[in-house]
Amino acid sequence: MTKNLFCILSLALPLVLLSGNADASTVKKSKSGICHDTHSSFYSRTKNFTPFDTLQACLNSGGRLPKNYSGPGVKAAVSQATDEAKRENRAYSKLYDRDDWPHWSDHDGDCQDTRAEILIERSEAPVTFTNDRDCTVKTGRWIGQFTGKIYTKASDVDIDHVVALKWAHGHGGQDWSRSEKERFANEPDNLIIVDDGLNSQKGAQGPDDWLPEVQPYRCNYLRQFTSVMTEYGLAYVDAERARVAELRLECSADL
Repeated sequence: MTKNLFCILSLALPLVLLSGNADASTVKKSKSGICHDTHSSFYSRTKNFTPFDTLQACLNSGGRLPKNYSGPGVKAAVSQATDEAKRENRAYSKLYDRDDWPHWSDHDGDCQDTRAEILIERSEAPVTFTNDRDCTVKTGRWIGQFTGKIYTKASDVDIDHVVALKWAHGHGGQDWSRSEKERFANEPDNLIIVDDGLNSQKGAQGPDDWLPEVQPYRCNYLRQFTSVMTEYGLAYVDAERARVAELRLECSADL
């Protein structure tokens, strides 16, 4: 009897552990920001993930669909995005796909992409590289633009788009050409060095939903966000515009 019970428990334990990680309804957002539901061929292979109840919730957090995804969630996502756009009186009929916005390009072919060039240019100390080719930055000295904290390891920081690519897509960028999207995705004026955790927290939100907690970083961030929008002809919706106007007044009062 004891032996049989041990066998049953041995077989059941892996099932318990698996069900504790994710059930069939869980949408998995991978570390690379891809949203996998059960229709994704990578669903079972995605072990490290942030769970979401729905595909749309994962996409709203700044995630993106797997390449060539054709599950039923696409239609629902497009429908919800279109409905939201109508309520906010803006155009947004195409589902955002990060692959349409080429970023970290290496236009001069020197093996240093946009991320590396930003890290090199903005380091307050000479940088070191991970190998002799000098392609990937390893160390330097950077100030996190959300907190003012000092970082010396490149792996501890992200190069963040002030105006997120997905946010730009829904506020006028969806109809840009691929080359225009690439220019925006690699625009130095739209790139800042930040703590990687705070970058994930910000996601694809605009300043009406997320700002750095510390002054004066939040006001600097707001000014830069608006400057990039103006340069690229992006537009707030009415509710966002009203909230941003309030925030700008608060920043003016702090001067």
